Amino acid sequence: MVLLREAPEVQVLMLHRTSEVAFGGMWVFPGGHIDPPDYPPSGDPELAARNAAVREAAEEAGVVCRPQGFVWFAHWTPPPIAPRRFATWFFAARADNQAITVDGGEIRDHAWLSPAGALARHAAGEIDLAPPTWVTLHHLSAERSVTALLERLRSSGPRFYETHVGKRADGVPVSMWHGDAGYKAWDADVPGPRHRLVMSRGDFRFEYTIEDPG
Repeated sequence: MVLLREAPEVQVLMLHRTSEVAFGGMWVFPGGHIDPPDYPPSGDPELAARNAAVREAAEEAGVVCRPQGFVWFAHWTPPPIAPRRFATWFFAARADNQAITVDGGEIRDHAWLSPAGALARHAAGEIDLAPPTWVTLHHLSAERSVTALLERLRSSGPRFYETHVGKRADGVPVSMWHGDAGYKAWDADVPGPRHRLVMSRGDFRFEYTIEDPG
C-alpha cells in the first residue's frame, strides 16, 4: 500500500520492519498477507488484495482508507530462487495528514519521505530497500503532485514484473524484467534492450531502453 501526501513535495509513507520478520530490517510500504476473510464471496483476487491492503494499512500504520480509492499500478512475482516468494499487488492512494501509529512489534519506526530522498538515503547506506520498493520509488519520483502521480498511475494501468536475476561478468547482480535482452536466458551480459535494475553495492541503477512500439 503506497500511501501518499504533499508536504509540500510528494511524500510516501515508509515503515521500518524489525529484524525478526520477513524483509527484516528493510524499509517497506505497509502490506502483508491476503487472509481468507479478505476474499469476497466471488473469490475475486483483486478485491481480496484491496481488502488486505485496507486491513494491513490499519494494522501496521493506523491509517484508515477505502479500497475503492486505490490505484492498482503493479504486480510483482519474485524469481524461483527466492527463499520465500510473495506475489505482491501494489496499490497507491492519498493519505493526506492522518496520524501514523506503528505497533512497535513487526514495525519499528516510520517516516514520510520524498521518493528521491528515500533513494538518496539508500544510496548513502542509511536504509535498506528491496528491489521492488526501489523501482517503485524511482517511478514515483517523476511527479511533483499526488494528483498528477495518481492520474499517471491510473492511466498507464498495472505493470507486471516477473523477476529474473542474473549476474554480470563482473559479479554485479541484476534483476531483469520482460523486454530485457537477457531476460529469457537469465544472462545479464546479453547485449540489447534493457529493462533491469543493476544492483551494485551502494549504487542501484534502473535501466530502461526498450523502444515504445506505439
